[in-house]
Amino acid sequence: MRIVHLEEARGFPFWRRPTTLLFLMAAAMPLAFATWSALLNNFVVERAGFTGVEIGWLHTVREIPGFLAVGVIAIIVFVREQVFGLISLLMLGVATAVTAWFPSVGGILMVTFISSVGFHYFETVNQSLQLQWLPKRDAPRILGWIVAIGSGASLLSYGLLVATWDLFELSYNTVYLISGGACAVIAIYCMIAFPQFEAPDPQVKKFILRKRYWLYYALQFMSGARRQIFVVFAAFMMVERFGFEVHEVTALFLANFLANMIFAPMMGGAVARFGERNALAFEYAGLTIVFLAYGGIYYFGWGVVLAAALYIVDHLFFALAFALKTYFQKIADPGDIAPTAAVAFTINHIAAVFLPALLGYLWIVSPGGVFGLAAVMAGISLVLALMIPRHPAPGHETVFSRAVPAPAE
Repeated sequence: MRIVHLEEARGFPFWRRPTTLLFLMAAAMPLAFATWSALLNNFVVERAGFTGVEIGWLHTVREIPGFLAVGVIAIIVFVREQVFGLISLLMLGVATAVTAWFPSVGGILMVTFISSVGFHYFETVNQSLQLQWLPKRDAPRILGWIVAIGSGASLLSYGLLVATWDLFELSYNTVYLISGGACAVIAIYCMIAFPQFEAPDPQVKKFILRKRYWLYYALQFMSGARRQIFVVFAAFMMVERFGFEVHEVTALFLANFLANMIFAPMMGGAVARFGERNALAFEYAGLTIVFLAYGGIYYFGWGVVLAAALYIVDHLFFALAFALKTYFQKIADPGDIAPTAAVAFTINHIAAVFLPALLGYLWIVSPGGVFGLAAVMAGISLVLALMIPRHPAPGHETVFSRAVPAPAE
């Protein structure tokens, strides 16, 4: 494939530009992953008899490739990041397509692991490409649109699922084949239609762990631990406690992605205007309140309407997570983006490897305690976010830095 520098690519037709490739990949990934997530809880309960213990182990297995994301550094020595990212996206699509062919505990764990390799390696490379290809000044706004496009793709697939699941008596196999297949087709198209884009700054292709990135590492660790509780147990609660069926869970996801599609571009503008510190502090303060309210649902018997509303609000707060990307983009050496993306993904998944399995046992004893722990983690994240300076830059990574540079252009 032809190698094209980013400056040259800016003169290309819109359908061949780097941002268009990022938009297409943002649309493809949720077609597989979000559909898998929407059906997962009902599929594993109905077909394999999962309880909180098994669901915890499944998500632990799912997060192992994320913990091993640092291996991306070794792979990009031999394979270009763009190529490797699309191969990973293809792997995610194919593995999702065949999920229903393995309706047992062992089979589900196996195919989940394979799809997770594709998902986590794609996300690692995708984050790196976004930060290399997007100008710092425009990154928050474009990342907001990327979130909106991913949500729009999910909205389309979820809307079709809600409208047709009962009407046509769809099977899990049919939905997984269509959604995973669509993701795979888009990945193949991207391999063929786009040239290889070359960023101006060569990437360091070895493991690096820099002291001055410590706050970014800490925020990534807390983000991974906190988010796992929401991903694993919030939707599971809707099925186990309130008896949600497939179309009801999917309708809840539908509302989430509609909200993200509308508000994510606004959030991108807010990050650009108010800065990463304020955006992340707002997110973590909101998540603390939401998780405490989740606990109240169990301890005080609050109802399903509140639980559903909190689930949607929770997703909106999590959409602000791209502010953590732009914070790192502003403080990083240009050549550190690819290796640090891999290291950060591994750090993000340290707790994710063991936390779901352990909390699966706590869930049996005290579901409210699980969400109480998440609230504590969100509070710690809030304290860390307040250490971000208003105008982060190399040499001014935290509020404790002595030098105070001018705002980044």
